[in-house]
Amino acid sequence: MSKTADRICVIGLGYVGLPLAVEFGKQRDVVGFDINQTRIDQLRTGYDLTREIEPGEMAQAEFLSFTSDAAEIADSNIYIVTVPTPIDATRRPDLGPLKHASQLVGGVLAPGDIVIYESTVYPGATEEDCVPILEAQSGLGFNRDFHVGYSPERINPGDKTHRLTTIVKVTSGSTPETADRVDALYCEIITAGTYRAESIRVAEAAKVIENSQRDINIALINELAKIFNKLDIDTEAVLRAAGSKWNFLPFRPGLVGGHCIGVDPYYLTHKAEQVGYHPEILLAGRRLNDGMGDYVAQQMIKAMLKRRIQVADARVLVLGLTFKENCPDLRNTRVIDVVRGLEEFGVAVDVFDPNVAIGDAKAEFGLHLVQEPGQGTYGGIILAVAHDEFRAMGEEQIRALGCTGAVVYDLKYVLAPEQSDLRL
Repeated sequence: MSKTADRICVIGLGYVGLPLAVEFGKQRDVVGFDINQTRIDQLRTGYDLTREIEPGEMAQAEFLSFTSDAAEIADSNIYIVTVPTPIDATRRPDLGPLKHASQLVGGVLAPGDIVIYESTVYPGATEEDCVPILEAQSGLGFNRDFHVGYSPERINPGDKTHRLTTIVKVTSGSTPETADRVDALYCEIITAGTYRAESIRVAEAAKVIENSQRDINIALINELAKIFNKLDIDTEAVLRAAGSKWNFLPFRPGLVGGHCIGVDPYYLTHKAEQVGYHPEILLAGRRLNDGMGDYVAQQMIKAMLKRRIQVADARVLVLGLTFKENCPDLRNTRVIDVVRGLEEFGVAVDVFDPNVAIGDAKAEFGLHLVQEPGQGTYGGIILAVAHDEFRAMGEEQIRALGCTGAVVYDLKYVLAPEQSDLRL
């Protein structure tokens, strides 16, 4: 048993929930819950497919256990919900996982318990969407029998420098006393410190604008890249020059995917429209960033045609499929837009990504990843994700994959300017 009385249950053991469960599990009784039994079985052996937690670190969490059985979480008194909050096919918020988690917790909730949400939502979702479910399932009264908190996740998948404990944590609670307790709880593990927000709605809003701000800034740079391309100016050279000023923000053009930057703005725009405001800049940034895959495909086709490469019979290699470098996560990756865009021109596309399980790509997109790209095979090569494996290849190895005159398109500035034929 741990040296503390409280028992924490973390609902959802993905990129957000597992690091949290492990860190708390080093000093408190923690049960990690996930509906995916395969995930639970893997974690019990010390294997984390997200690569966020090393086996040695998981072993340090001596008070942590894992389960997919709801009956085994009923003796917890602090529940932390870290399930995904995606968007649907119409780019509207999908609160299904969050509502199901709330139903699960509501079924075991007892007087005195606290439920803390970490999932990204629009302002008001915790108290307006989740709390009524907790009340209905438990028969308990909000802020009378149980309380809630909100502490938005700030996990950056694949980042080995900015970790859970070294990132300032925003906290909040449904009453001042609850806010104090939630803040004190996270202070136990967050060495970077916490920031106590004035209310749950403030904390929710703070989270959703963090990634909305990044999305808009990247959209601006993507638009500038399109302009500079028409002017035959190297975008990276321009950004380096502008970056010599102390307050110029170091954003770069690229594909904007993942479960945060490419999703969170839609939560805020949804809420804005609910209260009668039509957001313009947020949606304009989303439209521009969502169209970058098609733009990349068209640029590749134009470059191949200029080199008299027969497009209809050509093969193009895409290096990387995940939404960002050095992680296996395929959620909302926009590399698939590049692939589909090339296929519309009749190009045969091979995708190679050593970070992705072949079965995952097949299940998610119907793609058959190549296990080893052929030498001298491709009329075009797109460096879509800056995995360390691709950086280590260098220009010579990458060009060796293409046929004579093949076009190398570097989306991530992996190569030096003179080593590629196209760059964003």
